Amino acid sequence: MTPVEAVNGRTYLDNTRKLVDELLEKYLPSEKTEPQSLHIAMRYSVMAGGKRIRPVLAIAAYEYCGGDSRKAATTVHPAMAALEIVHTYSLIHDDLPCMDDDDLRRGRPTCHRKFGEAMAVLAGDALHVIAFRLMAGTGSIDAVIELAEAVGTSGMLGGQVADLEAEGINASRKDVINIHSRKTGALIRGSVRIGALLAGADEATLDRLTAYGEKVGLAFQIIDDILDIKGNQETLGKKTGSDSKKHKATYPGVVSLQQARQDAAALIDEALGVFEDYDDSILKYIARYIGQREN
Repeated sequence: MTPVEAVNGRTYLDNTRKLVDELLEKYLPSEKTEPQSLHIAMRYSVMAGGKRIRPVLAIAAYEYCGGDSRKAATTVHPAMAALEIVHTYSLIHDDLPCMDDDDLRRGRPTCHRKFGEAMAVLAGDALHVIAFRLMAGTGSIDAVIELAEAVGTSGMLGGQVADLEAEGINASRKDVINIHSRKTGALIRGSVRIGALLAGADEATLDRLTAYGEKVGLAFQIIDDILDIKGNQETLGKKTGSDSKKHKATYPGVVSLQQARQDAAALIDEALGVFEDYDDSILKYIARYIGQREN
């Protein structure tokens, strides 16, 4: 990656994150709207920041596939907000005492620590509803189905079940890949595919981007596992070492930390290999960014 490509990539990420925050501000209910307590809890979690990787991937795929910029405001923009909102809903529920029982998220108390467990459950539920309403507003049935499959029992929810059932057992590499590919990878892959679908991508392009999404999605979670061991709590915005304390099935735990790093790097290389050598797509920068991230 040249210095110019790096600067352009960082600028793209910064500008897109700003756009995502504007969209979330636009689509989320006001704290002044009844029920105020629920809307305050929802906004507390969604507007807490974050990498916004899923909406970034969606618009990058949309642009890569030649999506019409004049239609972005009614297609990919609400889809971007929907993806970030459904991701936040999953984090709220994942942090609950009955799941991972985490106290910190994005550098501040988790939703249930701030507002109580019942309100956190309801906040997640309400965000889930808003996300699907926004995705339906794109007018694309395929995009709605894609989101449903990414979130459902074959995707994120199924991955969460597998994650819970793997606690405290001698999990294999295959088991962990199954968990990561569904719990984290499915929504990342779905974000790429939704952007491509909204742009009207042909089957060949959609297949290539699907492969890209699968690779970066799995790499993302492997790196998350590594950061839980070697990362800095202040940088991450959440406690480190929690996976080990909870006897979670993690990638470094089954293959070693060194091998996990090598495998994540290999996945990023495979994702880059989806594109032609001359292709300077922002999607390539995002893959490298995911491979090098520290939070």
